[in-house]
Amino acid sequence: MKKLFTILAVITSVLAVILAVLPVSKLAIIPSVCALVFGLLAFYLSKKTGEIKKIIQFTFFLTIIALVLTTYKVVFTKTEVANTEELEATETKSEEDAIEELEELEIDEAELEDIEL
Repeated sequence: MKKLFTILAVITSVLAVILAVLPVSKLAIIPSVCALVFGLLAFYLSKKTGEIKKIIQFTFFLTIIALVLTTYKVVFTKTEVANTEELEATETKSEEDAIEELEELEIDEAELEDIEL
């Protein structure tokens, strides 16, 4: 049982660190909490037997790193909404350019009759 909780703690702590460095860092909270729970269970079971492994302490370290990175990104990353008028202007311009390109193409009626649908 101790090995199972240790393996689960390592996997979830590594997943938490990976998610913490990605742009979706808010999702790192879920595996971090799971890693803490699994790590505490593994620590409790290993303390019962009298042999505490370094890997359990390492999972706590990775989990703390993931939580610190996630907290830092949440506090210091500012989300700004872009100016939608500029986006709409570029969209209409590209639409007009596409219409002009389509009008410039010469398609014969004979070519259209040969196409089967």
